[in-house]
Amino acid sequence: MPQSAQNVLDFWFREIEPAMWWKKDTDFDATIESRFGDTLRRAALAELYEWRRDAPGRLAEIIVLDQFSRNVYRDTPQSFAQDAMALVLAQEAVANGALQELNENERTFLLMPYMHSESAVIHQQAEQLFLEHAPKQNYEFEIKHKVIIDRFGRYPHRNEILGRKSTDEEVEFLEQPGSGF
Repeated sequence: MPQSAQNVLDFWFREIEPAMWWKKDTDFDATIESRFGDTLRRAALAELYEWRRDAPGRLAEIIVLDQFSRNVYRDTPQSFAQDAMALVLAQEAVANGALQELNENERTFLLMPYMHSESAVIHQQAEQLFLEHAPKQNYEFEIKHKVIIDRFGRYPHRNEILGRKSTDEEVEFLEQPGSGF
């Protein structure tokens, strides 16, 4: 049975430690699959449209599509399959003023689809949005992402998962410490 938008927000911002947002942990991934797998599948089919009535609901749908997909489908192409939908929802939320209704951590996750994009145009927008609306460390992380997109036009660390052939320059880059996210 799918969870509510409030269940998603309570889990993400109240039940778990913020360190889990950025950690690769198979047990945590399994918890998300168990609790929110059906919700993720419904979101991927655009069936959670009623959540878009307000900023918190829109944020919850974005977290499901952008974050939970990365946990549930880790290291598979499906982990990125919802990125375009999450980005469109984030763009609409920004245009509709949702950032003014959310706290700093919530704004970061509403903006995360911009950071996950492989578009240089989107990263131009992301740089300004993260500067104005997110904590400094998230802005700095966006800049690191933007540098990679500006250099390669994509994230080389996704190449193997997505079946893309890496260039010699990307292979050399991936051998450097901290090159993957």
